[in-house]
Amino acid sequence: MSATSDDRYAEYDGQWKRPTVFRSHTVKYAVYAVVLLFVAWNVWAVRLPLDRIVQGFGSAGVLVGNMFPPDFGVSIVVRTTEFGVPVPVGTNVSDGAVRLWDGMVETIAMSIVATVVGVIISIPIAVMAAENLVPKPVYIIGRTIVSVSRALHELVVGIIVVVGFGFGALAGVVALVWATPGFLAKLIAEDLEDIDPAQIDAIRSTGASPLQVMLFGVAPQVMPRLIGLTIYRWDINVRAATILGVVGAGGIGNVLVRSFDRYDYQYSLAIILAIIAVVLVGEAVSAIARRRVQ
Repeated sequence: MSATSDDRYAEYDGQWKRPTVFRSHTVKYAVYAVVLLFVAWNVWAVRLPLDRIVQGFGSAGVLVGNMFPPDFGVSIVVRTTEFGVPVPVGTNVSDGAVRLWDGMVETIAMSIVATVVGVIISIPIAVMAAENLVPKPVYIIGRTIVSVSRALHELVVGIIVVVGFGFGALAGVVALVWATPGFLAKLIAEDLEDIDPAQIDAIRSTGASPLQVMLFGVAPQVMPRLIGLTIYRWDINVRAATILGVVGAGGIGNVLVRSFDRYDYQYSLAIILAIIAVVLVGEAVSAIARRRVQ
């Protein structure tokens, strides 16, 4: 008996090896070779000119140098006393500062409105796209809506909407609302499919209605995730609203494009820093909200 066991385990070297998806080393190296050839073909297909890449780094360095110091359009008015001591007596706000403020406020307003409306639309779509909560036909409809929303980028939708609604913030809000379910509903639907069914069964055993089951059995399990994703989506919408300004959909993006058109790079850097500041504030708010809910 022992000899048979020794023979059976003789082929093993006694060392654990990580499981692999490849059947053999030959298959593994063949797959690696195919991937490398595919990447090389793509590099060749796009015709990456090395001279232009090197030249681009030099031009980028010059551009960054011309951006400093940033010009926010606000300067301090200084008066010199009779003793020769400079004393600040006020501030001078230029038209550029007003445009930056108005554009940033419009961008934040666009992102907030689009996020709120998008979340309201995304929640029922997420329930429809959760396979464990709805019948199969409803699930297919929900997944189709999510896929259609994800199929078109905000910028493409913005171009289409600008043609229909004209220039301005309305076009940007519509484009952002369109894109929100493709992101939010998909992730929430996946969380809904991973919820603990025992809590739902416990609520149902009390004779609760379907709405009460959703409110007290399902919602508490995904609420922290929903809040975090909502703020994250708002963060995405702020950046997307900036890009949409390029096609005339309002916001700070339009101001940024015009500053580059005027070669006013110091003002452009001020706009970029303002956008970064808003995104950082959104990250801080998201972290605080998640901690409070959890």
